[in-house]
Amino acid sequence: MSVVPRPTRRSVVCVPIELNHTIVSAHDAETSARWLAELFGLDEPVHWGHFWQIETANRVGLDFASAGDAEIAPIHYAFLIADDEFDAIYGRIVERRMEHWADPQRRHPGEIYHHFGGRGVYFLSNDGHFLEVMTRPYDMG
Repeated sequence: MSVVPRPTRRSVVCVPIELNHTIVSAHDAETSARWLAELFGLDEPVHWGHFWQIETANRVGLDFASAGDAEIAPIHYAFLIADDEFDAIYGRIVERRMEHWADPQRRHPGEIYHHFGGRGVYFLSNDGHFLEVMTRPYDMG
């Protein structure tokens, strides 16, 4: 019987933890991926297996998967964007007359927020996910 040596700290490769991708439930994956890519001004989604993927600037994949007629549990997705991207995305939200709010409780309809010297807004995706775009990250410290 051979003994496998126990790894030492020097032999373990440390990789920082990064989010690589997440699955986004959609009634129709292609339609929803195209909806978000167009709203955000991103590249066309890529079809891979049964997913339609959009990749963000920090290389996180949003893998849209069709749920068909099944009920979709809404999830909150927050996106950190530049000021000029905010102008473009918010402009499309207003142009499309999409409901939007300055707060997650939806008490300030038709408004944006100004946290930490930036701007942000909440709105719903075509599948009912609660989306947020913001120009400054939350200051947790």
